[in-house]
Amino acid sequence: MSDVRGMIAVDKIGCQILFINPHTYETETVIGGFQRTVHELLVVPATGRAYVPIFGDGIHGRNPNPGHVVWVVDLIARRLVCPIDLSPFVAPHTLRLCSDGLIYVTCENSAKIAVIDPRVDAVIDAIDSGSTNGHRLAITNDGQRIYVENEEDATISVIDVPGRKLIGKIETPEPLAGIAVSPDDTTIAAVSDASPRVFLIDRFSPGDLRAMPLEGVAKPAQIARYSPDGELLVVSSLNSDTLSLVHVSSGRQTAIRVGSQPMDFVFRGEAIFVGCQGDGTIHVVDAPRRRHKHGFKAGAGCESVGFF
Repeated sequence: MSDVRGMIAVDKIGCQILFINPHTYETETVIGGFQRTVHELLVVPATGRAYVPIFGDGIHGRNPNPGHVVWVVDLIARRLVCPIDLSPFVAPHTLRLCSDGLIYVTCENSAKIAVIDPRVDAVIDAIDSGSTNGHRLAITNDGQRIYVENEEDATISVIDVPGRKLIGKIETPEPLAGIAVSPDDTTIAAVSDASPRVFLIDRFSPGDLRAMPLEGVAKPAQIARYSPDGELLVVSSLNSDTLSLVHVSSGRQTAIRVGSQPMDFVFRGEAIFVGCQGDGTIHVVDAPRRRHKHGFKAGAGCESVGFF
């Protein structure tokens, strides 16, 4: 992809943002000095900006000093633009851009979804998530629904985006750790936090739930994403050091060993780049050939990766 100008990674363990050469994979620019800790990433190539939440110094469910800021990053100048103060909402976690042009971010400790208008870099509204700890969210491509997995509640909150309100919950057999919606908006994939499997739910018939075991994965997984073309469902398992590639149509699975504690990942052409926070590496997986290509050092432990 010759049109890629750069690569950005959120180093959660090192509490810094890295700019990496997308061809040589050398770290070129480091932005530090953040309150602990930088957590997750949203890249918006069309505007040349990225958004990085400050979650707090704890983990989900145990975050006594939560943050309340999302930092705006200029991808071209490689500098911080401004903080977006979410107060009184705290512990911002997953954030996604909706087709309505707004950014929605879970604020765990507040059980809210903050609504950010990137045109003014400010919070314009907040939506009740219906849970004590809204963890990760996914938004349908048609911009009508947000799905929030509530981790230990073993539920998924269903948010009506135009109405900005909670309209229901989907119960799951086990607590959850991650969530994704297929590009055709028909399937919700919810990752179990108790066993190595994924619950596949019909968006239009939520009672139609199928549990899919993850083959070759010993422990519960973490984050799920569909490939842009919808052909693959990819799931990382922090506790098993694996990345699972599931062919949606055939159900064929391949578990690929990567670095220590793989978390979030990004698709770039036929490759998948995986941030491994346990050993300070980023690993590259060849998706069509279902094999590990190589890994490289990047920071102390990157959780999220993006291209622009």
